Amino acid sequence: MKNIVHFEPLTPGTYQDYIEVGTRAYDQHYLHLWPQGDSSPYISSSFNLKVLEKEECDKNTLLYIIKLNGEAVGVLKFTLNAILDIFTAEEALYVDKIYIQKEYSGKGIGKKVLRFVQLRAEEIGKKLVWLDAMQKGPALNFYLNNGFEIYGETEIRLPTVVEAEKHMYIMVKRLSK
Repeated sequence: MKNIVHFEPLTPGTYQDYIEVGTRAYDQHYLHLWPQGDSSPYISSSFNLKVLEKEECDKNTLLYIIKLNGEAVGVLKFTLNAILDIFTAEEALYVDKIYIQKEYSGKGIGKKVLRFVQLRAEEIGKKLVWLDAMQKGPALNFYLNNGFEIYGETEIRLPTVVEAEKHMYIMVKRLSK
């Protein structure tokens, strides 16, 4: 059977699915960022009903549940208009979250997510897509292999992150017009 990836826009009826799959995927990949593996500072600021209600009301934010053959396997969040340095909000789209559960890695889902985001960005006339990626770990090579380049450096700004793990790159993919 062919793997069919679908991006289901978040609705109040799917908040709980988004919270569960997002939390699980995040914890599978990023517990090493947190002392004693306690990701609750991030989870509580990203995956709860109050946050989702606020984000869903924001016309600049788009939230999706990533599905593979009808099963929820990840989450996607991006900001349609997001300033980056010399690029205006009208020129740049920011990818805030791509979290895919570990058991679904290597199935081409990540590439399809990036393609979906890029197509959306091109539809609305963006010059680039940008995101933050950990300086350590497999995501960096994934983004580099998919046309992103390192643009600058940043870090996770939550106070309890393990100091040695907080460093990130700002990655950009310039879009052709």
